[in-house]
Amino acid sequence: MPKASIIVPAYNAAATLLQTLDSLLNQTFRDMEIIVVDDGSTDATRRIAEAYCADPRMRVVRQPNRGPAAARNSGIAVARGRYVGFCDADDAWHPQKLAIHVEHLDADPEVGLSYSAATQVDEDDRPLGQFNTPKLRNISAEHLFKRNPVGTVSTVVARREALEDLSYRPYCESDRDWVFDEHLRGYEDFECWLRMALMTGWKIEGVRGLLTRQRVNLAAFRDGVDRQVAAWDQMITALRPADPAFFSRHEPAARAHQLHFLSRSRAVDPQAARAEALMRDALTDRVRDRAPTTRSTPSGFAAMIREALNPGLFRDPAGLVPTRDVPGTTPPRQVERTAPASWV
Repeated sequence: MPKASIIVPAYNAAATLLQTLDSLLNQTFRDMEIIVVDDGSTDATRRIAEAYCADPRMRVVRQPNRGPAAARNSGIAVARGRYVGFCDADDAWHPQKLAIHVEHLDADPEVGLSYSAATQVDEDDRPLGQFNTPKLRNISAEHLFKRNPVGTVSTVVARREALEDLSYRPYCESDRDWVFDEHLRGYEDFECWLRMALMTGWKIEGVRGLLTRQRVNLAAFRDGVDRQVAAWDQMITALRPADPAFFSRHEPAARAHQLHFLSRSRAVDPQAARAEALMRDALTDRVRDRAPTTRSTPSGFAAMIREALNPGLFRDPAGLVPTRDVPGTTPPRQVERTAPASWV
């Protein structure tokens, strides 16, 4: 049995799947399997994936089109690894990513979800200049809800037992359990991590380093703002019954942060008025919030207002890249950018 499984949901991903699979097969940690779940593609996705099956670590699973949450659930159902990672078919992994996460999970059996920072690129694989430095330790449900340090699903390697603790069988399903909620139209990964924080005792922790390369579709990002807001609201509605008191206390600040993030797309959005309206909503929600928040300071709120007046898409003012931090290594520090050119 392989120690790790990497699940790649793929729908009409022929243009990017080669790069994704090459990055996964080039991992320095070799005791793994890669499961491509072809989610009813109509292009060359299936042929490309099957061409890689000469490598015994590769497997391809086919299903009718059901969306990324269902594709990940199908992958989890057949995965054999003790650890389960996720990489979307347009993203890529640093060669050492899996090795670092395996070391992290091996070192602390209480960690259920391990994540890393990511660098964003556009549709043509050009870096956007974003190098996030998320909080890595002592991740509470409150901090996760308000700041989402995990980021994109492609940063995650999870412990199988933690995913099993999240799994359930809805009345409409007869084939396999769900870990990700297939009813959601977005944020299904974030809902999963927040459910883990609210309903289980597993720790969520990060490792330092830009270990994931995330492709950002700028057109979808700027044109789908209202759709993303609706998806966020649907996700909250689905999860609120798990802990009504938690959501009553923290939802205003979390929503403010989410609207703030979405409004930053106005730098490339021809409908700037819509983005400005989102920013006003975000500021209103933040003012209404009376509960203390992690890192919620006057200077942080001032920065939010400055961003409204002087917007910038994916800004990295510090010009820093986080270094690796796993148990047993030196304390976290910041260094000037030294990541390989292909990762910045």
